[in-house]
Amino acid sequence: MDNIRCEIEGNIAFITISNPDRLNALNMAMWNALTTHFTTLHQNEDLRCIIIRGAGGNFAAGADVQEFATVRNTLADGMRYHNQVIAASLKAISECQHPVIAAIEGVCVGGGLEIAISCDIRVASPGARFGIPINKLGFPLAPKELQSLLGLVGKAVASEILLEGRILNAIEAKQKGLVQRLSDDVPTEALETAQRIALGAPLAARLNKKFIRRLSFVPERLSDEEQLEAFSFLQTEDYQEGVLGFLAKKVPVFTGK
Repeated sequence: MDNIRCEIEGNIAFITISNPDRLNALNMAMWNALTTHFTTLHQNEDLRCIIIRGAGGNFAAGADVQEFATVRNTLADGMRYHNQVIAASLKAISECQHPVIAAIEGVCVGGGLEIAISCDIRVASPGARFGIPINKLGFPLAPKELQSLLGLVGKAVASEILLEGRILNAIEAKQKGLVQRLSDDVPTEALETAQRIALGAPLAARLNKKFIRRLSFVPERLSDEEQLEAFSFLQTEDYQEGVLGFLAKKVPVFTGK
């Protein structure tokens, strides 16, 4: 998993996509490593936030096309590659209980953009470039991957991105909702964002993340069990700490309990 590095500093984890000679293109082993790392980080109750970034000045150039001849050359292999390998990786990111920030510099296209879309907050440099130009490779976006793009930017923008296959600059990407924030110093902005998240109540952040996803993709009425989970914060020490701290005009210290 050398091409996907994981480092933890205090309560913030850093995932680095590192294949700089190929603009951080991801081969199957790297997709699997992402799944493994995010599954492990999901279970780490001490974490408050995760930052995912690319090495060498680029975020990620998508899937490694050079290995397509061996990993997705048949119908069965192609379906397995997308529905199991890539889908599992993107699911591990999007369903990780901790907030995830994408720190985007340089190229963020194809599968790289899909990784960014799976994150909760996307911070990009003004020189970053975005797109999913797979129409030039002769294939469409897999349905499970398309669902995430639609959920973020809607039908009109998703159609424009996929049908044209055009590369967008950072300003246009922000205008279309692909990123929330532009910064001349992405590493610092991403870290400061993570630190602000880490100061908040972690259980509240996890519930926010979970129900944002639930109500975005399945807008039907919450079940009784889901309602109980949504209001479970009322029985936590963090809730008491937050309210009493506010009344006492002191900064709360949240423990995640």
